Amino acid sequence: MIKATKKYTFEPDYAIAPGETLRETMEALDMSQKELATRTGLTQQTLIRIFKGEQPISYETANLLELTVGVPASMWNNLEAQYREQLAKINERERLKADLDWLKEIPVVELMKRSVLPKLTDKVERLRSVLAFFGVSSVEAWHEIWDTPAVAARRSHCFESCTGPASSWIRMGEIEAHKIDCNEYSKKKFKAAVHKIRNLTMLEAEVFAERMQTICAEAGVALAFVPEMKKVPWFGATKWVSPNKAMIILNLRGKTDDLFWFAFFHEASHVLHDGKKHLFINNGKLKQNDPNEIRANEFAADFLIPRRYNDEIMTATSKKKIKAIAQNLGITPGIVVGRYQYLTKRWHNHNDLKRRFEWA
Repeated sequence: MIKATKKYTFEPDYAIAPGETLRETMEALDMSQKELATRTGLTQQTLIRIFKGEQPISYETANLLELTVGVPASMWNNLEAQYREQLAKINERERLKADLDWLKEIPVVELMKRSVLPKLTDKVERLRSVLAFFGVSSVEAWHEIWDTPAVAARRSHCFESCTGPASSWIRMGEIEAHKIDCNEYSKKKFKAAVHKIRNLTMLEAEVFAERMQTICAEAGVALAFVPEMKKVPWFGATKWVSPNKAMIILNLRGKTDDLFWFAFFHEASHVLHDGKKHLFINNGKLKQNDPNEIRANEFAADFLIPRRYNDEIMTATSKKKIKAIAQNLGITPGIVVGRYQYLTKRWHNHNDLKRRFEWA
């Protein structure tokens, strides 16, 4: 994660060629250009180009100058490197100025509030920090990764309406996922992991969150928790960050335990059953023509509560009955309440049995 306390930066828009220092050294030694050429074996034309910064001072030339004017070769080498570096920064800055409008697509202020980006006032420096956050060298490269038709065809359609915020939220997940050491992915181990995690639903969030991450990592899946972001109305997302490492991102949208657990098992289905080249996003809306999302929803629902319990749940009008069913199933009562509300459309009944989660 990128962090900085610096609010203001100063980057000069000019670069001083080491040839200027060479001129000053010659003047101090009362040495003419012709004499320096004779002493070094360089042509006067070469010296003129060095004075103007058009020709770099090579290591060989630096050694010649050390012998001739008494200034260490290391100093000439350092001056040359600093000059070329500053020239590159100036050129980069001019290139970036042309892309400043793109920043409007990215939730820069939100990312700064989260300390994901440094708090910079200079727009070009802001743009540079955003590119570094995404791990790209240009806006063109960002579009190649996030916005080309080939990429768009491999992700959920709900991504398209908010590409800037959406890519930012996914990228935060990627950064967190890369920090998590995982074993090589094993479908067999992740199936077993999913069963283990189902047994954690009755625990407190302070306990189950860390255990979930550990269990997933042992099976080759990095589980990242990333707070929800404006204009990104999703519950979770799944992506393969490498052929042997999957990533699941979850937030607390809705904040209730039934939604949280359903989202996890929905994403787990994508890891277990779907291709590695796609970015799957769960926005809570099911498109009838999307078999991947239909299967993920059915997997999550049946894995948490087998459908044979539906009739019993529909008639569970008391909290005592809800709790008894949850205990029998080995899950938190909030999940049973979620199923009850879905089946009966009584969206406010038994809400007090749901637990609400907050970001620490």
